Amino acid sequence: MAKISTQSRSDLFIHIGIICSLILVFFLGFFFIYLPFTTNHGEAITVPDLKKKSVEGLEDFLDSRDLRYEVSDCTYVANIPPLTILAQYPLPGAKVKEGRKIYVTVVSRTAPLIKMPKLTDMTHRSAQMLLKSVGLEEGNISYVPDMAQNAVLRQMYNGQVIQPGQPIPKGSKIDLELGEGLGTAQFEAPSVIDMPLEEAKIVLIGAGLKIGQVMTLPLEEGQAPGAVVKQNPEGGNNVRIGDVIDLWVTPPAAEPIENGNTQPEQI
Repeated sequence: MAKISTQSRSDLFIHIGIICSLILVFFLGFFFIYLPFTTNHGEAITVPDLKKKSVEGLEDFLDSRDLRYEVSDCTYVANIPPLTILAQYPLPGAKVKEGRKIYVTVVSRTAPLIKMPKLTDMTHRSAQMLLKSVGLEEGNISYVPDMAQNAVLRQMYNGQVIQPGQPIPKGSKIDLELGEGLGTAQFEAPSVIDMPLEEAKIVLIGAGLKIGQVMTLPLEEGQAPGAVVKQNPEGGNNVRIGDVIDLWVTPPAAEPIENGNTQPEQI
């Protein structure tokens, strides 16, 4: 076995120098040769653009690039397929290490429920802006004769009137019924005298007119119960689309008659 001579001070210093040199070589070799070789130090991976891609199949796509992903947030966006990636971090083009996790925001599968706002009596433009602000879309637009031109008269969802405050999926389409305004063309009002009330309503509405007050008059000899005995404007007078017709009717046969009692009827 070889012996290290330490008979002199110079020999001791030489041996200490050799030991320090070996330690330094080992240290430099470990941090600058071994670690970079085993950890791919200095090798960066460019983050791909994941926006508009689907989460389905994303794992295989990133595995081939030595990257991983995690869904950090979900949100609902109308007209974009569910599980579509909306945002990512790190951003596309960033340099990252192998195995780096990419955090993504995706479109949720189901739309959250929101409360239906009140659109009636608003102008069409105001209703459009409110729908957009709460995440709803405008559907079909229809017009009916009414003095409130371009005002929202009814709000509908799937063909049914929807009341304010009812829950509705975000992104739903809301159909609007707007007032068309009164037409300028005049025509003769139809006469509904002696017609039953319900039949008179059908005739007037079919002519583009609106039913105003319906009032009850005492039944007189020769008059039928529940029939129209007076209208204003009278039949033959010039009216316009959307004009209001007030009606006076006799009491139904089963209703007691009180002479001189004239009162509005709720319609």
